[in-house]
Parts: sequence; structure tokens; C-alpha cells
Amino acid sequence: MSPAIRPVLAIHGGAGTVPREAMTAEREDAFHAGLRHALRAGHAVLRDGGTALDAVTAAVMALEDDPLFNAGRGAVFTADGKMEMDAAVMDGRDRRAGAVAGICGPRHPVLAARAVMEQTDHVLLAGPGARRFCRQVGLEHRPTSWFRTEIRWQALQEVLERHRLGLADDGNEARKHGTVGAVACDALGDLAAATSTGGMTAKMPGRVGDSPLPGAGTWADNASCAVSATGHGEFFIRRAVGHEVASRIRWAKQALDEAASAVVMDELAAIGGSGGLVAVDAAGHVSMPFNCPGMYRGFVTADGGLHTAIYREPCRIERD
Repeated sequence: MSPAIRPVLAIHGGAGTVPREAMTAEREDAFHAGLRHALRAGHAVLRDGGTALDAVTAAVMALEDDPLFNAGRGAVFTADGKMEMDAAVMDGRDRRAGAVAGICGPRHPVLAARAVMEQTDHVLLAGPGARRFCRQVGLEHRPTSWFRTEIRWQALQEVLERHRLGLADDGNEARKHGTVGAVACDALGDLAAATSTGGMTAKMPGRVGDSPLPGAGTWADNASCAVSATGHGEFFIRRAVGHEVASRIRWAKQALDEAASAVVMDELAAIGGSGGLVAVDAAGHVSMPFNCPGMYRGFVTADGGLHTAIYREPCRIERD
């Protein structure tokens, strides 16, 4: 292994954090534990010489199983009380990508996205066709009740009540920005990204955000970086955030953190786009900028150190 390459994995659990004033110590510990669990799942792949693609898949699967995060089992509800999940994966070796949108049923939407990439000639499948494909390829399914959580249902009721009363948005980012994602660089310097989400609470049925769109919420190219984004997806789509970070690296010769921070802190913030992203490059550098109050996030390096954070404070560090 080249000494210039440091295998690394970075994850996020969404930029829609519980407001600091409403966060209990017990719940904060639970979020950190969930992030560490996902980091361990992805790091185990890298530690054993696995690929970046397998590492990001494993990390996102762990987050999809955790009801604290808005993906898979913790997905939010649409305005009509349904769940419509989106996910994407991208391989930095050749820019292969797969994605699904508007599905509910597969236990792991990220595996549905990967199946699209590996078992079809397409990039994105949506709605009934995507659900049928997931059945055909034998993905593990769960009943709707398995995905439902009371906290997400109550969040929907609160938003619908505000709509009924004609009240303005109360600015609760936890209802708007939930997403999970992972990016990795493996021992060969190959990159990959994966993103999964339930979308926005009370979103219109059929709404698709940036998460399953390569170049917007998900991007990976060995020549530049891997990116997984979280935030108000419409703004991330309009700015082609993942591709914009990569373009700054390739054409403006910016360093990873310079490029990622400029897109999130300057470009997105200037148009009202709230959120953040995690990114890695082929040298193992990590960037995790966000322009909102907090972002569930973490990274693990080759030495196994688990770094996790929620708000603008130093990471908690734990070693296995």
C-alpha cells in the first residue's frame, strides 16, 4: 500500500439535528452510538482490505437500520402519511452509479440502489417499477409497520397542523434535512459514495430530492473526490453540489476542504440552501462542512479512531 494513501471512511446522519436546547444527554449519547456503529461497520470492510464501495454500503446499511436517522427504518412520512425512500451509490473507479426513488419495502434502500447499478443497464429506477425490480432481485423486504416510528408520525402531525392553521415554517431543521450517507477511500485509493433518505417530513407525494441524483447529493470519481450531501435537496440539485465540489478540485486545483467548504459555506448559503456534506479524496483527506446548526457526522481512519460530532464542537473520539 502506498504511504500516500490512508484508508478512511466518513459518514453523516443528516443535517437535520435535534435543536441543542431540546437534546437530552441520553439522546445525544444514542446518536453518537449510532454513528460509531456505522463507522465500525464500514471500517471493518476497509480493515480487511475491502473496497470503498463495500465500505460505504455497509455503513449506510447500519444507519438505515437505526430508527434515530431518517433513512430506512427511521424514514419520515409524506403529506399523505406514506413513506417514500430514495438512495444512491456511486463507484469512483468508473463513475458507475445506481439509484432508486420513491420506494418502501426493501429493508435497505442502499442495496436497491446498488442492485440497479450492478444488475441493470440503468442508473435510476423510481416508483412501482423500482419496487417490482427490488422484488425480482430478491432483496430483503419488511412490512410498512417495521419502518414506522412514532416520533416521525408525530412530526408529520405537527407539520400538517401548522399547515391547517396557516402558520409559517417554524424552522425545525430536524423535519427537513434528514439523510444518511457515507464516503470512503480504500487502500488502493479508490473512492465511493452512498446516500439514503426518507426525504422531508410532509413532502408532496412523488417528490425526489438530491440524494438519488448523481452529481447532486451523491458523487464519486477517483480523479477528484467522493461526496454525500444532506440538506434542503432542491438547493443541492440546483447547484449540482457533488459535481461542483469535484469540479473545483479538478479544474480550479483546489484542495478538498477548500472546495467543499466554498460550495457549502458560500455558494449554498448565498441562495438559502441549508445543509452540509461529507467528502474524501484519494489521498485520504476528509472534509465535513455544514452551514446549519448541526450535522450528525463522523469519520474513522486507518488506526481505528472513531470521531463523531453533532454540533460545532470537537469530535468525541473512541478507539476500539
